[in-house]
Amino acid sequence: MKVLVTGGGGYIGSVLIQMLLERGYKVECLDRFFFGRETLSHVAGDPNLEIIKDDIRWFNPNILRGVDAVMDLAALSNDPAGELDPSKTMEINYKGRVRVATLAKKYGAERYILASSCSVYGFQDEVVNERSPTNPLTTYAKANVLAEQETLPLADKNFCVTALRQATVYGLSPRMRFDLAINGMVLGFYKHGKIPIMRDGTQWRPFVHIRDTSRAFIMVLEADKDLVNGEIFNVGSNEQNYQIKPLAELIADAIGLPFNFEWYGSPDKRSYRVDFSKIRDTLGFKPKYTPKEGAKEVYDALVEGKVKDDIKTRTVEWYKFLLNAQKIVREVELNGIIL
Repeated sequence: MKVLVTGGGGYIGSVLIQMLLERGYKVECLDRFFFGRETLSHVAGDPNLEIIKDDIRWFNPNILRGVDAVMDLAALSNDPAGELDPSKTMEINYKGRVRVATLAKKYGAERYILASSCSVYGFQDEVVNERSPTNPLTTYAKANVLAEQETLPLADKNFCVTALRQATVYGLSPRMRFDLAINGMVLGFYKHGKIPIMRDGTQWRPFVHIRDTSRAFIMVLEADKDLVNGEIFNVGSNEQNYQIKPLAELIADAIGLPFNFEWYGSPDKRSYRVDFSKIRDTLGFKPKYTPKEGAKEVYDALVEGKVKDDIKTRTVEWYKFLLNAQKIVREVELNGIIL
């Protein structure tokens, strides 16, 4: 089976592709590689991997010929990054992914799996499940809702469509990110001896390890179509719903250091607890990793020098850098400046 993974050079994609290759799949990776091709250096020599540098908004659809399934992860990732240029976020995260799904169906793919997010729930007082009303508070979340609404109706007996609303992801990746809650807490402890906590610490958030969410994609890929076609699944576990400040205390315990923290930012308007019973009961999905284990692996990797904190590990800062560089190039071109 040949699987196309869009955004395959990203935080989740670079882990997911390795897991697909280990299971014997042929994989096409479509990515702009804003963070560099080195995110796939660990699998670059695999004969079953084809790497395509392109954009979901305008790639040649001929690359879909012979593709059996599409895992659509390409997006401007996370809520803060989505606000840098809301129109661009909608163009890529919503319209670009609808284009991928529509073309996948046209060119004969049998399955399409959309990488969505539990951020679509926004703020909720009650524990939410897949049937609960969404309440997207950011451009990123709104784009996910719209992408779901336009890709799921494409499902029919010949084209299986599934949306996976992922909890906040944590853990090691070749495209490491320290702008995610647990990973950022660990980095703060490593660099400053303090865990940064977004005010006011009482907000609820669900979490899932990067290898567990990657495994969920593969489980959906391999599941009987009748179980997953036209369905939405929250990806995570009921046990990994945490309030942010108690989570920080747990991270400190996992690392083995005294709990010390510092507040940052304005009070977080996003707070939601999620029910993950559906994916557990339907597919037998149960996470293999906990935040304690994920925090420890990230901390140990920092200590051992296996991962480093640089601008590319903080998505918003890197996107801002790229946007500023792009502005400078345009200025040079418009004014004929010689550097």
